[in-house]
Formats: sequence, structure tokens, C-alpha cells
Amino acid sequence: MADFKKDKTEDQLIEKIVFINRVAKVVKGGRRFSFSAIVVVGDGNGSVGYGLGKANQVPEAIRKGVEKARKDMALVSITDISIPHEINGRYGAGKVMLKPASAGTGVIAGGAVRAVLEAAGVHNILTKCLGSHNPHNLVKATLNGLRNLRTAKEIAASRNKSVEEIQA
Repeated sequence: MADFKKDKTEDQLIEKIVFINRVAKVVKGGRRFSFSAIVVVGDGNGSVGYGLGKANQVPEAIRKGVEKARKDMALVSITDISIPHEINGRYGAGKVMLKPASAGTGVIAGGAVRAVLEAAGVHNILTKCLGSHNPHNLVKATLNGLRNLRTAKEIAASRNKSVEEIQA
């Protein structure tokens, strides 16, 4: 009975394929192609992860990416409307500015960043890609920014103070 509940929760995960890359290896008989797939998985409620799968066929690469993304899933701090505060995520040369937006704004983001934010369950946010536009680095930079977010309640708890003392 416990296995059935586990399967049911896994089915509710949002899986987004960010980028599929075809790689050619030159061998004696010609070119041998393989594929790599970047996949983002989230529950739409603050938990998100990413995975990179590589295989000789696209479906197999996607499956491997989804498996790695499920293992990589971590909880991020989001509010009812948006994110708690502005933050810059960085990975390699890829930089992403994440800025909270008011209700009704929507997700203003490009392809790789949008996939991560939608999987995480962020509904109103403004973003800007600074530096590299490589999908690998953008996904990791966005996750870096999201994972470094902290709400006022979390900061107050870490300092053993109340939220009012910190905001004063």
C-alpha cells in the first residue's frame, strides 16, 4: 500500500525538458550520434531539481535525466505570490537576476530559467540573464539563486530572534 502512495506522488511531479543536444563522435565507419538531455523536475510547490542524462537514444537520455533530477530535488523558499527577495544566481559564466513581482505579473523569463521557475511553482517573477546564455549554466545558476533564498522567518529562526526584531 505504501508503494502505491509513493507512485501517486511521483506522478504529480512536473517534468520539463530544457534542452536536448546531439553529439557526434567520428569513428571509422562514419559518425556515431548520441544525445544529452537537460531535464528539470519539480512538484510546483517549492521543490525542484535538475538532471543531465546521456544516451544513444533521446528517450533513454530523458529518462536518465529525470532520474537524476528526482535525486537532486531540494526545497526552495517561495512566498504565496513570488520569491521573498531579489537575488542573483551564478554558475560559471551564467548569471541570473531573480526579482520578486506583484500578483498578476506572471513568469517573465527565458526558456531555461522559465522551466526551472515553473517546476518550482513560482507564479510571479521578473528575471534577466546576465553573461552566458548556455542552458546548462542558466539552469544551475537559477537553482543556485533559488536555493540561496531565505524568508524572514527562516533568518529570524537562525538568529534566535523574532521577525519584528529583524525588520526593525
